[in-house]
Amino acid sequence: MSLDPPVPGIDGRGPDSEVRLVVGLGNPTERYRRTRHNLGFRVLDALAHGPVTAGAGDYLQLDWTVGGNRVVGIRPLTYMNRSGRAVREACLRFGVVPEDCLVVVDDVALPLGRLRLRARGSAGGHNGLKSVEECLQTQDYPRLKLGCGPLPEGEDLADWVLGDFTEEEEKEVGAMVERAKDAVTTWVRHGAEETMARFNG
Repeated sequence: MSLDPPVPGIDGRGPDSEVRLVVGLGNPTERYRRTRHNLGFRVLDALAHGPVTAGAGDYLQLDWTVGGNRVVGIRPLTYMNRSGRAVREACLRFGVVPEDCLVVVDDVALPLGRLRLRARGSAGGHNGLKSVEECLQTQDYPRLKLGCGPLPEGEDLADWVLGDFTEEEEKEVGAMVERAKDAVTTWVRHGAEETMARFNG
């Protein structure tokens, strides 16, 4: 699928095509900072090498370089279910095509601590990924999933992902976020195939 009419920077490379975009999904405000749904934000926070600034859209922005590539990290301010709007704005702003846009996201289907990178695929029921897919009009963008499951029997999914990790879980979360940092850097340097080989499983 592609946008109709074509939009430079999404369907075709823009003038700043060496940029890699890393999107951490989550919900803004302190209320959600330690929740399962905010793992994407936590990875971006761990990657931050400088100040976080207001972006030219509905997102906060941080910048760094990896192996000569400029990396732009964004945290959407639109809340999870509308994350795609900020992703589309940033893709257009920086001339980034979907395959150069890595979305970092929680996944309740993966056990706590597990990482899984996919080069493309369906949203799998995740509302943040659904919004990204709708706004980019493609499933062909990479996503790095951080496990926060399994969902306990009898628990409501929305309540679960919007709940905080327990103190015991936080130990595993910290280690997972550190591995996710390495996975993001590997993706920027070497692409999806090598990252999947090193970090999936």
